[in-house]
Amino acid sequence: MEQHSLWNDTHAEPAVEQPSTRGSKSVRTSGTRSRRELSEPEGTATVGPAVSAPVLASIAVGRPVRGEFTYSVPNELAGNLAPGQRVLVPFGRGTALGFYLGPASPPAEEGVKLKPIQRVLEDSPSLPPDLIALLRFAAVHYRYPLGEVIRGALPPGLSKAVDEKEAKPDVQHFAVALVNEVPPELHRAPAQSAALAYLLAVGGRAPLEEVSHAIPGARETLKKLAARGMAKLEERKLEAGVKEGLIQGRPDRLTVEQDAAVQELHKALDVGEFQPFLLHGVTGSGKTEVYLRAAEHALSLGKGSLILVPEIALTPQLVGRFRSRFGAEVAVLHSALKDRERLFHWQALRRGDVKIAVGVRSAVFAPVDNLGLIVVDEEHDPSFKQEDKLRYQARDLAVVRGKQAGAVVVLGSATPALETLENARRGRYRLLELKNRVDDRPMPTIELVDLRVERPREGVVTEEAPILSPPLLAAMEETIGRGQQVILFLNRRGHSTVLLCEVCGLSLKCSECDVCLTHHRSQNRVVCHYCGLAMPVPDRCGECTGPMLKLGIGTEKVEAEVLERIPTARVARLDRDSATSAERLTEMLASFARREIDVLVGTQMVAKGHDFPGVTLVCVVMADTSLAIPDFRAAERTFHLLTQVSGRAGRGKDPGRVLVQTYNPDAEPVKRVLAHDFDGFAKQELDWRKALAYPPYARMAAIRLEGEHPEQVASVARHLGNLVSRHMPPASAGVRLLGPALAPISRIRGKTRWQLLVKGPTHAALAPLLGRVEAALADVPNAVKVVIDVDPGAML
Repeated sequence: MEQHSLWNDTHAEPAVEQPSTRGSKSVRTSGTRSRRELSEPEGTATVGPAVSAPVLASIAVGRPVRGEFTYSVPNELAGNLAPGQRVLVPFGRGTALGFYLGPASPPAEEGVKLKPIQRVLEDSPSLPPDLIALLRFAAVHYRYPLGEVIRGALPPGLSKAVDEKEAKPDVQHFAVALVNEVPPELHRAPAQSAALAYLLAVGGRAPLEEVSHAIPGARETLKKLAARGMAKLEERKLEAGVKEGLIQGRPDRLTVEQDAAVQELHKALDVGEFQPFLLHGVTGSGKTEVYLRAAEHALSLGKGSLILVPEIALTPQLVGRFRSRFGAEVAVLHSALKDRERLFHWQALRRGDVKIAVGVRSAVFAPVDNLGLIVVDEEHDPSFKQEDKLRYQARDLAVVRGKQAGAVVVLGSATPALETLENARRGRYRLLELKNRVDDRPMPTIELVDLRVERPREGVVTEEAPILSPPLLAAMEETIGRGQQVILFLNRRGHSTVLLCEVCGLSLKCSECDVCLTHHRSQNRVVCHYCGLAMPVPDRCGECTGPMLKLGIGTEKVEAEVLERIPTARVARLDRDSATSAERLTEMLASFARREIDVLVGTQMVAKGHDFPGVTLVCVVMADTSLAIPDFRAAERTFHLLTQVSGRAGRGKDPGRVLVQTYNPDAEPVKRVLAHDFDGFAKQELDWRKALAYPPYARMAAIRLEGEHPEQVASVARHLGNLVSRHMPPASAGVRLLGPALAPISRIRGKTRWQLLVKGPTHAALAPLLGRVEAALADVPNAVKVVIDVDPGAML
């Protein structure tokens, strides 16, 4: 893949390998039980006398074991099982959750006595057939046990070996705003202000459980708002279908480009076959309205829609627009909901009572009935890649699911992933373009500030190079003077990123990780951003007692300098350190939307999904921070981030301006962002990747190892490297091995890390090598954890 090669390798329906139902060696790449224990299939009993041929079932067990297991079906269950049903089965010394997948063939060995299924845990299958096919594919492609894949896709209440219960109550509780804005008198009541601001941000109405997660103590807070006449609480029964609010907030007309895109999607939906589209639209071009019109049409055809977003907590406007258009019964799937609510939405979708689901990457497994449309918004975002357990890429699985369901798939972005763009250029995806902003608003002007030339003026005391250059400060003062707002972007939190001894030159590193500790001045501590280790800031070097210099910059340092240089400005900081709770995050964004904040300093949290009409100036404090990362996607992600944050400027009636500070003005991503030249950047980057055989011109898999004993991890890594080397295909096959080598970050949480990378023209070319690695893992010491990451999202 990387991306979408799940389908692209063959252009055909993905073929799913069928694991042996019996006798295969079970190997794990994660889990807690030893590999030797897992080497014996536990779904079968000891050999006994031959019996007449019983009805047999193929079962995936919700444990970290590979393969499917064969069980006998008791007479009372014969003919009453449907694929996708959860069952209770004997396993090992106890019982386990199992998933019935269909009839099984008799074991090859004679005289095998099979254990019976104990009972069925639900009347109807938790998983419809299309989801079973998708989960089978995910298990094979991402090399993860099928039973664990299925169990992980289910909501709480269905992922354990318990009988299914109908999620209650049948009545859902909602909070409704009765005013159109947060009144000034609430500013002294931050909890009430945040709760009301949240409701307004999501369209004026939201499930009470969702508000309670975003705003701790929201139930009591909303009662106080109700007493003031600013909100109300109501109960509503979830009705079949999505019937209300279909025209609320619907613009009177579309732009010419929007209308053309909508018409193409309507035609594809009418045909009712798999058609993938890339919707490439500049920031502010109205992509969301295209999604809404497509979902409307799908609904008119009786079809369901699935909308995936990178981070739902940072995109309340998108959720609000879907709710205002389709009513409160749109299912929103994410971990913010309580277990009962998540089960409630899942069951409503599975029954077909609700036709539209909006959620983060895990929602790709949502049981949307009669699925006709899948939208992946901001499809380039790295958040769609799961980095633990089943390491799937939700965008890619969305394409596979669309292929299997015969649905229309829309991948939307202002800065498409290069893999997606290449698929469009090859004709695999149809390209729809929105080159202009809504209402003919101009794109922001982007200017370069060369920090090699711009130096701090007299009176500015710094330990290093400037943070805010004179041109940037002048632009900020001018913007604030006009009553407009500024966003300062720096993708590093903390105050100083390096503490260095002035005498011996040693930097202060984490004792558990191979990274420098970051100084957080507000906490007066140094913190590791990988393992969380924190300690007081040392005054002297631990080696030579020399004084410590605080070097490097983070958002905390930028905020302090803004306050010092522009003391009249109202400044806030948005990063993981300042947004310590959902309440604080919501209130900060609401305050910025109310124009109570002049300057918002933040990490990539400020670049995603926000629409602030008052922002006319965006300043990129340091464009170089991500360019030096040892990852072949570093340039692409730098371009994405700079473009996305630049797109926050000029989304209202006033034109926008962007200033980009850099020490590398000749860096390709920086030059191309200045010119709004995505096409030029993409062409040059794709040429480079083709020459070096990186995605999308190759497929990759990473074999990652970690353990507490460095020599042991190194030995296992070399052993696996030798194994792969011995079984490499001829050079003409185009398969390459990189490593084994220490990972770029060689130690995290006290564990040494090694990795191997294999590259090849297709996934099929890599499969035999990965299969041999899997087979060899049974002999790897338990102290060494080995993970196979197919289509890795990052190289670190």
